[in-house]
Amino acid sequence: MNELCILQDDVPPFPNQVAFTIIEEELGAPLESVFSKISSQTIAAASLGQVYRATLCESGEDVAIKVQRPGIEPIIYRDLFLFRTLASFLNGISLQKLGCNAELIVDEFGEKLLEELDYTLEAQNITDFLENFKNDPTVKIPKVYKDLSGARVLVMEWIDGIRCTNPQAIKEAGIDVNGFLTVGVSAALRQLLEFGLFHGDPHPGNIFAMRDGRIAYVDFGNVAVLSQQNKQILIDAVVHAVNEDYVEMANDFTRLGFLASGTDVLPIIPALEAIWQNSSGKGLADFNFRSVTGKFNQLVYQYPIRIPERFSLVIRSLLTQEGICFTLKPDFKFLEVAYPYIAKRLLTDPNPALRERLIQVLFKDGVFQWKRLENLILLAKENVAKMSSNPALQSNYMQSSKSWQVERKLDLTDTIKDGARVFMVDAGIRRQLLLALTEESKLHIQELVDVYQLVENDVDIPSVALEVIQELPAITRDIMLSWSESILSDP
Repeated sequence: MNELCILQDDVPPFPNQVAFTIIEEELGAPLESVFSKISSQTIAAASLGQVYRATLCESGEDVAIKVQRPGIEPIIYRDLFLFRTLASFLNGISLQKLGCNAELIVDEFGEKLLEELDYTLEAQNITDFLENFKNDPTVKIPKVYKDLSGARVLVMEWIDGIRCTNPQAIKEAGIDVNGFLTVGVSAALRQLLEFGLFHGDPHPGNIFAMRDGRIAYVDFGNVAVLSQQNKQILIDAVVHAVNEDYVEMANDFTRLGFLASGTDVLPIIPALEAIWQNSSGKGLADFNFRSVTGKFNQLVYQYPIRIPERFSLVIRSLLTQEGICFTLKPDFKFLEVAYPYIAKRLLTDPNPALRERLIQVLFKDGVFQWKRLENLILLAKENVAKMSSNPALQSNYMQSSKSWQVERKLDLTDTIKDGARVFMVDAGIRRQLLLALTEESKLHIQELVDVYQLVENDVDIPSVALEVIQELPAITRDIMLSWSESILSDP
């Protein structure tokens, strides 16, 4: 990883005078009229551009100025043309071995690369990330100065943190590594499963540890978007993995575009089962994405699987961030942070699609999984405890923030209310839950008591009961509508 970091940030810079001329052309004004000072050396230089530190005349704020390397666009077009020409000769092999067109792979890569050349797109990406994380005090996204930016120049807030390329400096600064990594994994999962907009190039040079424990991101030229449908299918895949439903996991691959529509998934099911059981059967301590990805890559050559470009970015992003975790803390357990986050989302997110997936998790082969519900609650409470005690939430920045309320306990109030409504309205769920209390010819009162004891300190039961009673007229109306629809639908 260290050698990769050198490649990412130690490309020879182009001359300052050339860079300053480009900045003035984009600004339409002399440098000294906008910046009171600018660094005489580049802070970082990469293949597409380089970065300077400067101070704004008007406000005195420190900013980073990203300048595009001159003449890079025709070079990229030339290289892409050569790659595509070469790919045309490899189509037969790629179709046979990978099940996809080699030229299409080059086209997808080229599309993302050319997007990085337009800094106005990157400025918009930063704005979108700012909006997504505006109420999350554990994540720092730099402010962008659109009025000072253009297609070849990007001016953004200076991030005063420690790059993850220097893990020793992070530790010496007294930053809580566990807390920082927890924040980082949670932020990555929110990007992927909640926002559907995620950083496509989170290498150590693009991620900073702030001294107050927050995580900061830079370089938003390479981002990817997941549709609402794809986000839901990814959560489905997690649910199916938890339920060990490998048939549906294989179907998820088709729905996500890894397999062509109509592909027979039966031959793939045993392979998926073997990969998952070998990877997760050893427990969280031995699970890592790199080993799973390595085994999955073998399937690409055995079955007609093609990794869509957006998911190649997802995989790369997860692998890179897992690598950062291991660099900072070799025994860090990614899933010990990921599972509690997913459990909390399943239990508390009011999205109807996630409510449906919660039901899928809690029932297996028509049988209610009491132990699974207890585990979900325990994991969700663990997530809340980790985040509420995180050093990033104890900082002076947080104490001065008015827009964020620290979540000190797992709030299942809305979930219980929705559950009561579903129980009253949905005859199928009501029958399944009643059966769950009387399975194997015995009353499962102790299981119910165990679940209650897990949540009694986190839920105001009398308040929930009162709200449910207040909503009884609406629930009664829904029951009547459901009943009338079933009557009318009968032949």
